[in-house]
Amino acid sequence: MRCPYCRHADSRVVDSREADDGQLIRRRRSCPECGKRFTTVEEAVLAVVKRSGVTEPFSRTKIIGGVRKACQGRPVDDDSIALLAQKVEETVRAKGAAEIPSNEVGLAILGPLRDLDEVAYMRFASVYRSFDSLADFEREIETLRAAARAREGAGADAVEAAGRTS
Repeated sequence: MRCPYCRHADSRVVDSREADDGQLIRRRRSCPECGKRFTTVEEAVLAVVKRSGVTEPFSRTKIIGGVRKACQGRPVDDDSIALLAQKVEETVRAKGAAEIPSNEVGLAILGPLRDLDEVAYMRFASVYRSFDSLADFEREIETLRAAARAREGAGADAVEAAGRTS
């Protein structure tokens, strides 16, 4: 690492610390030439490979923009959207790959968005999955209803089990 003060080509790492839940590494460095200290920040870059083959850096801002469009006119606040974007980024980074296909980013959005707002989920899914007909919407709505019935059934089972243990 080149010294920002004297431009010497080498520096020594004095201390390293993780920041932002391990997403960044801060390194305190010392220049052997001039003796001054400085800090560098390293961040693992995650690249998204689009369908066209173009690669671009992952952008939480793009996630927020797309989800905000899907939530337009819905009772969803900006904090919830920001939290969803953070979850998506964590999910994508947890895969451990330096490059991830854009469709995997879309899939990572769908689950948390379904939990946040079903109407926004349908809007996003209709674009993301390229719905062509009413039958596509009907299929997706039935999937949502089946998941809701399963959740309700699981809740009833838990209440019943709690009643047996009393």
